[in-house]
Amino acid sequence: MAGCSQPFQRVIMSDLIRIFTERGDLAHLALLLWALAASAAFLLTLRELAAASRRFDEFIRQLARFNRKATGRRSLSHFISED
Repeated sequence: MAGCSQPFQRVIMSDLIRIFTERGDLAHLALLLWALAASAAFLLTLRELAAASRRFDEFIRQLARFNRKATGRRSLSHFISED
């Protein structure tokens, strides 16, 4: 329904709601809405977790790069400062 116009989508949605209410399936509609909201929250949480994982990975890479540079300097200065 990506190409549908906005009023047409509203008509379909209102028809769906009317059908659910006429059949007494309000509990099913509520359950569907809850499931959709829970799924959306899960997807947002998963997206944030993936972003946090990327940031942590970048932090570890920067830390490893710093350690390589610091170790190289320390070993070189260690040889120079010994008399």
